[in-house]
Amino acid sequence: MQIEIDPQSGFCFGVVYAIQMAEEQLAQHGELYCLGDIVHNNMEVERLQAKGLKIIDHNDLKELKNTRVLIRAHGEPPETYKTAIENNIDLIDASCPVVLKLQHRVREGFLDSEDDGGQLVIYGKENHAEVKGLIGQAEGKAILVTGLEDLDKIDYTKPIHFFSQTTQSTKGFEEITNEIRRRLQGNTENFSVQLETNDTLCRQVSNREPQLMRFAEKHDVIVFVAGRKSANGKVLHDVCKEVNPKTYFAQGPEELQPEWFDGANSVGICGATSTPMWLMESISKAIAKLTGETVN
Repeated sequence: MQIEIDPQSGFCFGVVYAIQMAEEQLAQHGELYCLGDIVHNNMEVERLQAKGLKIIDHNDLKELKNTRVLIRAHGEPPETYKTAIENNIDLIDASCPVVLKLQHRVREGFLDSEDDGGQLVIYGKENHAEVKGLIGQAEGKAILVTGLEDLDKIDYTKPIHFFSQTTQSTKGFEEITNEIRRRLQGNTENFSVQLETNDTLCRQVSNREPQLMRFAEKHDVIVFVAGRKSANGKVLHDVCKEVNPKTYFAQGPEELQPEWFDGANSVGICGATSTPMWLMESISKAIAKLTGETVN
């Protein structure tokens, strides 16, 4: 049985940047606060905590003063920066450039919606850190849709400014866009209603979908490695599962099951943009030990 790690999987550049900044600060100061998990992968978070990283939430932030706090790649709403100024907190801003650009576009879209009497709609995962930052740019007035079932929240007699969380699936974005268009076309009350669609998906993420499909097709079994908090992990796992039904999700080596590999001639290991390569390598070694095979 062959075991292969997908060379295209692993951290995206935004996560790499945030972790590099954290490690530089930890090497210099010995400790650093981070607003939320630096990455949606428990094992990577634990590795950095062992170096002195301290995870805090927004309530903790309000109580801190005169210290350093890392903003992770997901970005933050304006309120966070206001709190930091009030409390003399030095923000180490590791917000992903793609997310920062999206925040700017969402702010502009919100102001446009205020001018034209429309509504700003965001396709994303409820309570996700990036989505909270985006809603903050709209002063909390955005309409959040997580799927087709939420589209009744939209008023189809008013202009619609539509954006997406960067890590949502291309398929989901297209389905929702098409359904909004269909409902607008069926609106006989106001034919002048316009839809402004903004494809704000991160291409480093969305481009992984076709690549992962090819990777999943060529192996008998796929082990997809990610943290259960990872929205991107869920999307990419489902992409693999659609192509290869023998796709299994694992956070770490301890979750591997021997029966997954019965009769398999090849196993592919891949992961989310929040999955460290060292973790996929440990999964590979664990599979080899479990099955008595060698790693290629």
